[in-house]
Amino acid sequence: MKIFKFGGASLQNYSRIQLVMDILQTTPHRPLVVVVSAMGKTTNALEKVVEYGYHQQVDLALQMLDDIVARHVEIVHEIFPDGNVHLMQQIQAQADLIRNMLTDSCTYSYDAWYDQVVSTGEILSSLIISACMQQLHMPHSWIDARTIIHTDARYREAELNWTQTRQAITEKLIPMLQQTGCVLTQGFIGRAPDGSTTTLGREGSDYTAAILGNILNAESVTIWKDVPGLQNADPKLIPNTRTIPVISYREVIEMAYYGAQVIHPRTIQPLQQKNIPLLVKCFLDKQLPGTRIHQQISDEPLPPIMVWKKNQVWVEFTTRDFSFVTEHRISKLYDVFHQLHIKINLMQNGAISFSCCMDHQPEKLNRLIHDLQHDFDIQYREGIELLTIRHPQNGWHHDMIRDYLVWVEQRSPNTLQMVIQHASQASIPVVPVH
Repeated sequence: MKIFKFGGASLQNYSRIQLVMDILQTTPHRPLVVVVSAMGKTTNALEKVVEYGYHQQVDLALQMLDDIVARHVEIVHEIFPDGNVHLMQQIQAQADLIRNMLTDSCTYSYDAWYDQVVSTGEILSSLIISACMQQLHMPHSWIDARTIIHTDARYREAELNWTQTRQAITEKLIPMLQQTGCVLTQGFIGRAPDGSTTTLGREGSDYTAAILGNILNAESVTIWKDVPGLQNADPKLIPNTRTIPVISYREVIEMAYYGAQVIHPRTIQPLQQKNIPLLVKCFLDKQLPGTRIHQQISDEPLPPIMVWKKNQVWVEFTTRDFSFVTEHRISKLYDVFHQLHIKINLMQNGAISFSCCMDHQPEKLNRLIHDLQHDFDIQYREGIELLTIRHPQNGWHHDMIRDYLVWVEQRSPNTLQMVIQHASQASIPVVPVH
């Protein structure tokens, strides 16, 4: 039993889908579960549909939706020059569900609305990949992940109900595997107790693959990407990155926690529990060895590993009466962050102030300010970035940040973190909240 997960980059156009088909055709191993993400950039586009629709800009939302559908239809025409009526009907049916949501009165919270709309990308992608596999006479079964991945109702960052999910996979997915040897499903999405759609967090398809690997006792889980393997930095941001051939679960958990996009933060734990190796392979060249992530610690020292998070905001809370920020105030702050599902990426505590770096999500920032401004004076700085370096070497990073201002620096023996701002952004004023 193996699990293959294909991300958006591997599905973004016809030529890349052909590479995926080649991988599936030349992989004799069965049973096989294939997990797919939305096609490249589709999730970003659907997020715009959510934003426009939620703020009553329906015409803009519908235009964006039409563009998304047109892009999928274009790929379908490339794959099926003679047409595929059934597939086109399926795509239009999914689009109509969103159109109806946009034109009806919205009763969802923003996060719930987000999950109902954005999840469509994975469904569309899997329908197209299933049709490709049928065209190439590859036996398989298609299953809606929302019938097997059961979660709570925490939208955009749902928690898995392991008991229900294990039961559903046993009752629904395993018989399909026994019948066809291959099951195709979607990553990222699940179902809340009331039947509404939930998502597992950005890049959550990795987590879906790990869940399936754990419950099915897989031999391995393979994530197919557009890089040679796990890199010591994002090659889109840093030149001359290095591929790490072997790395431990623990090190990858650290990378994911600090914001590395290569692996979803919750992916490792289900695999580590059963000592299932996670392989990161390149779909552009399937012969490359890639990276093996497993229990053992390599004898080879790791290179500096860099995680660079853009689009951050630095928020400072100061007590109004100059009282110390002690345990009871910290507890109140943490409680509000928890209720709003805001992850603190870095924090610093002073005598009368608490400061933190977090993802810049305006909706959540506004709610955070609203809930805490009675007890604290609040100000925030935009245009912030967070740089984390595991296993730093003396002076290794200086050239990379020479055009940046360093606002905060924290260091431990194995980790260096800096809150930085590009010099071109330094004129952005600190925003006091009144």
